[in-house]
Amino acid sequence: MTPRATQRLQFHKDFTFADAEKLVAYFAELGISHLYASPITTARKGSLHGYDVVDPTRVNAELGGEDGLKRLVEALKRRDMALIVDIVPNHMAASPENAWWMDVLAHGRGSRYARFFNIDWEADDKVFLPWLTQPADEAQAAGEIDKLGLPKPGAYRLGWWRTAGDRINWRRFFDINELVCLRMEEDEAFEAVHATILRLHAEGVIDGLRVDHIDGLADPAGYCRKLRARIGESYLVVEKILLGGETLALDWQCDGTTGYDFMDQVSAVQHDPAAAAPLATAWAELTGRPADFEIEEQAARREILARSFGAQLEACVKAFAAHAPMAEVSRPALRRVVTELLVHFPVYRTYATANERPAADEPFLSKAIAGAKKTGLASDGWLVDLLHRWFQDKSLSAEPLRRFQQLSSPIAAKSVEDTGFYRYGRLLSRNDVGFDPHRFASTPDAFHAEMRQRLATMPNAMLATATHDHKRGEDMRARLAVLSAKAGPWSLRLWDWVGRLAPLHAADAAMLLQTIVGAWPLDLTLEDRPGREAFAQRVIGWQEKALREAKLRSDWAQPNEAYEKVARTAVLDLLANDKHLALLTDIIAFIEEIAPAGAANGLAQLALKLTVPGMPDLYQGCEYWDFSLVDPDNRRPVDFAARGKSLGTTDLATALSSWRDGRIKQLVTHRLLGLRRARPALFEKGSYEPIDGPDSVVAFSRRLGDDAIWVMVPRLPDQLSVNKDGWFRPPGRTELFEDRLPLSVFSTFAA
Repeated sequence: MTPRATQRLQFHKDFTFADAEKLVAYFAELGISHLYASPITTARKGSLHGYDVVDPTRVNAELGGEDGLKRLVEALKRRDMALIVDIVPNHMAASPENAWWMDVLAHGRGSRYARFFNIDWEADDKVFLPWLTQPADEAQAAGEIDKLGLPKPGAYRLGWWRTAGDRINWRRFFDINELVCLRMEEDEAFEAVHATILRLHAEGVIDGLRVDHIDGLADPAGYCRKLRARIGESYLVVEKILLGGETLALDWQCDGTTGYDFMDQVSAVQHDPAAAAPLATAWAELTGRPADFEIEEQAARREILARSFGAQLEACVKAFAAHAPMAEVSRPALRRVVTELLVHFPVYRTYATANERPAADEPFLSKAIAGAKKTGLASDGWLVDLLHRWFQDKSLSAEPLRRFQQLSSPIAAKSVEDTGFYRYGRLLSRNDVGFDPHRFASTPDAFHAEMRQRLATMPNAMLATATHDHKRGEDMRARLAVLSAKAGPWSLRLWDWVGRLAPLHAADAAMLLQTIVGAWPLDLTLEDRPGREAFAQRVIGWQEKALREAKLRSDWAQPNEAYEKVARTAVLDLLANDKHLALLTDIIAFIEEIAPAGAANGLAQLALKLTVPGMPDLYQGCEYWDFSLVDPDNRRPVDFAARGKSLGTTDLATALSSWRDGRIKQLVTHRLLGLRRARPALFEKGSYEPIDGPDSVVAFSRRLGDDAIWVMVPRLPDQLSVNKDGWFRPPGRTELFEDRLPLSVFSTFAA
């Protein structure tokens, strides 16, 4: 059945199928139709996420095994619910726990599994393993090699991990040496990887699938069509980041994406377009970093390509050279041109195959071509044009294009999400997974156009506002969005605060302060010293990752311990040690000023997710306020007991007066999911009709025959007063809101 609403759960050894089984009644009452599970097949021992699969043929025993899974599903079925499962066809763990991988290391090309993995046997007849913590001769002398547990007459070459980017002859997941990529274009590999999942689907245990990192595959469209043929009309969505007006092709035959695109769209409409330029200018003047994200992105792309993907770039260039239609094409020239194309590529990838050159790729190719000609050597222009033709002409080999496409995707991810977003701090609410970095904000009209397009093309695609991969919780982003309506005063305040945090670098201080302002818990007070210390530790965890991902003053490969100590000390002195008490008092006062407007934004975001075309996904625990930080913070244990206790027992007046505890958000969730449950056809098939109004609201109707609802939410609240019931009212906009209306900040009116 088509899901009505999903609840995403992250399973691991400390949260198992049995734990979820105890919560089924709560999820059912909340209005959820499907649980949406993280990967369930066997991952590395102790895995906290499940994406490092070592055996796709068995349900993970740490989660409860197949018996535990079936007990969970039986509990779901008793409530007319079902299960959607996340699958990982792109990669497995390159680990001694992975029997397939170890067989390849033992037997090389002669292994049954050799063709399962994306190994370049032409580059080397042995697998390069960058598993040594020091150069090979030193590792040998230290006895390190004997401790690895690898097969002896093996088909592998051991090497120092620092040399991986230049020497590796197999495709990794991004630049992670512990994850080896698979070849789903091989029928035998496809069948082996999917056998258990497809069996469980055929048995009625699994009702739908979410495909992880679809862009890593050689032929995403072909893969989706193959999977669709095996699961019939069951729900099928793909993790795919859409940028720059890109849409998911209908011939993929899936129900849509997992919702990063909606997360971006709903965030953009909550930001003021007029703030983009002044905030960018203020950021540049304060930090000395570029005002334009494009400059940061291009620099990051060049750096990431050089440091982490040298071997993959060389393999791509070699493939182009081997199939070049003219002898005059040299490898150095090809390397220059391919590099420039990767630097300027505006989307994750194109989708050329031996039989297809999709027309939808052309606008993005043209942008990359124009950029390559602008920054590359003028004398290479003819070669840029040749590669452009290569992407269009089916008579030319698709093998180089496959390599290029499987390279452009990780370059985009590592350069934008994992580097650029940690270097560019204009406003951190617009830096998240799947967000278009070149678009700061949008208008209600643009949002309406996007929703109508969604209804016309992918009406059942997921609608997400929080995920296991987000960098900032949904309500943290909503609070920071308020700053776009206060760009001038905020910039002046930030400048003052940053100056008080020396010797921390200005850019790091500015990002730290935004993080504190956005993530400060609603129940945390200045007097709560233990609470402040706990919050400081969470912020320190975020800060370490932010500094190392930015790769400016520290790095995962070479941590700058001295500077990281300075940064940690700055956090502790500000949040826990009372060394900057006056500054912290100012910050808390400012947070109190914007918190009501941030909460209004959070509820507006929620109401839109639960009423626009699409299928809403709730990330675990986010029915209460979500001020989480990047993983692992966003995967902390959830207090479901408190949520179960408050559901259905909290009246509106109490929820409004105690809005800080999150029960008002749960109440909105419960009521709107109840509306979806009572009128499923309206939400699945109903029209989407924008309602004219001021820019301070987003309003529309959904209509199916005589059934209709009207939805109105506020937009760009910069300040809100508190009425006698403890709730919020926008000043000067009384004609749009009523004090006593239960949905005074998010409004849904049923006909």
